[in-house]
Amino acid sequence: MIWIEGQLVSEGPGEVYGERMIQGYRIWDPKRSKLSALFHHGVELELQFGQRVLYLGAANGTTVSHVADYTEVVYAVEIAPRPMQDLLVVAESRRNIIPILADARRPEIYRPLVEEVDLIYQDIASPWQTAILLQNMEFLKEGGTAVLMLKPRSIDVARDPDELFLEAERELGQGGLEVSSKVRLSPYYPDHCAFICRKSQRESGRRSSEERMDRK
Repeated sequence: MIWIEGQLVSEGPGEVYGERMIQGYRIWDPKRSKLSALFHHGVELELQFGQRVLYLGAANGTTVSHVADYTEVVYAVEIAPRPMQDLLVVAESRRNIIPILADARRPEIYRPLVEEVDLIYQDIASPWQTAILLQNMEFLKEGGTAVLMLKPRSIDVARDPDELFLEAERELGQGGLEVSSKVRLSPYYPDHCAFICRKSQRESGRRSSEERMDRK
């Protein structure tokens, strides 16, 4: 990741969302991007050229644009037509963004379009946040990383957020993901917790066994 004078930046065409520039780089504002907020917490996660990313919940393309500045290709899935219009404008200046208008709960719709990826990043405010990530694990390569931005208020406003965080961690583990770290995004996003996960060897082995059985 590139830091200039304590600011996280990315190299690419500016004026996507009114972001400021510094020494020719775009400032990646942690108040406008949960992923930037996560990097500001010092998490051990790097974006690099050559990586392929599946981005679930692309919205208007604010964070997508920065991710695309660092990586080889971003498959950007968004369900709402209005934000998709803005995302298409962003994609015009970055040929490595592939906008996909689809419901992330139905990965079979975009399965023919998406290659195996190094990173799945999910930021969808939905009651089914954890399930959506697990439904898209088929795209994650062995040893790849998954990042879930969990918003408990979108699941149940009446329940204790800490209980929902623990419940999500259990569900991720049952789904074959190892949670390597959990990061609360305060002060930028006090009601969010980021889960950084990797596909467990058990899950990879199980899928390999299923594929062998399918071929018989």
